Amino acid sequence: MSNLLADAVGTVAALCSMSSFAPQIAKIWRDRDAAEVSLTMYLVTVAGFCLWSAYGVLVASWPVTVSNLVCLGMSAAVLALKWRFSRKR
Repeated sequence: MSNLLADAVGTVAALCSMSSFAPQIAKIWRDRDAAEVSLTMYLVTVAGFCLWSAYGVLVASWPVTVSNLVCLGMSAAVLALKWRFSRKR
């Protein structure tokens, strides 16, 4: 029973983490402005997700690997949009 609970908590945590970037991406895209996005914060975030993904591979945990790869992609998208819309200024 505790494995089922742990899996449920892990699934909800992964879904929250993965979906947390969607509002930021949507706002940047809609406003065509990323001036208020912290470059340093997202560089550290991307590095963290790279490391968590590597950890997931090393311990053979596909849920850790996949959820962190999705988060890596979304946080990298924020960085790409920051770069794209910062160049126009």
